[in-house]
Amino acid sequence: MVAPDTAKAADLVERIDALRRERRAVILAHNYQRPEVQDVADIVGDSLAMAREAARTDAETIVLCGVRFMAETAKLLNPDRPVLMPDPNAGCPMADMAVPREVADARRRHPDAAVVTYVNSSAAVKALSDICCTSANAVRVVESIPRERPILFVPDASLGEYVADVTGRDNILLWPGFCPTHHRILAEHVEARRAEYPDAEVLVHPECTRDVRQMADFIGSTSQIIRHVGESPKRTFVIATEFGVCHTIRRANPDKQIIQISGVADCPNMKLNSLEKIAWSLEDMAHEVGVPDDVAEAARRAIERMLEVS
Repeated sequence: MVAPDTAKAADLVERIDALRRERRAVILAHNYQRPEVQDVADIVGDSLAMAREAARTDAETIVLCGVRFMAETAKLLNPDRPVLMPDPNAGCPMADMAVPREVADARRRHPDAAVVTYVNSSAAVKALSDICCTSANAVRVVESIPRERPILFVPDASLGEYVADVTGRDNILLWPGFCPTHHRILAEHVEARRAEYPDAEVLVHPECTRDVRQMADFIGSTSQIIRHVGESPKRTFVIATEFGVCHTIRRANPDKQIIQISGVADCPNMKLNSLEKIAWSLEDMAHEVGVPDDVAEAARRAIERMLEVS
């Protein structure tokens, strides 16, 4: 990833600021975005924070710097306002691992199960769900469902496995999906970083595989990892999640040493957004995201139930 030219970046930021005022827009960026995209955003957060902000914003236009399922979620919560994606090609491989036809078939095979769907999924899959969750509130969402009722957890098996471990529930059926970025983080990466930084805390995202999670000092969502760094008396932290969040953490904790777990912990889809694309999107009101009416109502209901539990 090449850093933008400083003068060019300053001009783009000025242009974006002018367009933001003209369009009465809010720019939401995920913590995994490029540093310069995070810096120009009004709100930077994880999936839950972005959903909450999308639900309460009074902006006339929403620019969502993330991937498609995040933009769809913002649209579900703002059906009458344009939601723009700076790059419409920013997708999510894990979301593509669960398609509506297969989820509908699984519902038929498990008619008593509550379908809990990670927000890293398409709106069409959310529409087939009873409730959504994020990595930040997945445990709380699952605990809101009666223990005797089985749960079909879609689509992230690693997060579902983590939730099952925390809650002690043995009736969670796991969809065979995963995040390629988090599964590229290996136990050997943790071992190497521990050898380099023996006094560091290792903070691991629950989308990582179980062997990596078992080596963690702390397991949490993106927002929980950020909060833990701020509250911990430790000075050095190894961050085992997508390395874009390291910029967020360093900005909030300039006195602490933040070490990314590995250069392979990179989501190329998240990095598709750029300052140029934000400016172009605002100029042309380009790449507006839509959700079909026959999908939107049910999908919105699953998101709103999640927000009620959160």
